Amino acid sequence: MTGDRDRDASRRPRQARPRDALGRPLPYGSAGVEPASEEPLPPAETLVSARSLVEAGRPFAAHEVLEARWKAGPAQERNLWQGLAQICVGLTHAARGNSVGALRLFERGAARLEEYGSGEGPTYGLDLSAIVSCARDRMGTGG
Repeated sequence: MTGDRDRDASRRPRQARPRDALGRPLPYGSAGVEPASEEPLPPAETLVSARSLVEAGRPFAAHEVLEARWKAGPAQERNLWQGLAQICVGLTHAARGNSVGALRLFERGAARLEEYGSGEGPTYGLDLSAIVSCARDRMGTGG
């Protein structure tokens, strides 16, 4: 470790510290969960991986998978991937007991998905209105 950030061989910042299932850092040397890959996956694989991680109780890792896709994908799909990632961060905050943070991230994610859904971008088989309704239900504001 150099300075206060972990870095890979090419000196890019990388988090080497182990984390729990909700993404909270653990002490170095602790056993944590397997980190999500930072390499972007193709869209369909991204969705399968993110869904699997959410179902396994690991929404923070799902967010990382979606974040890799949004950073590597075309600009016109940014709101799709970022909105999904923000909803996963909302799930993470909710699981950690941070209801204020959860509500904010659910709202941001839902707004991005609504904006994206009003355009012509691919949805990769997702029912964006159902996802937004689910996020709004989590916020207590209805669908």
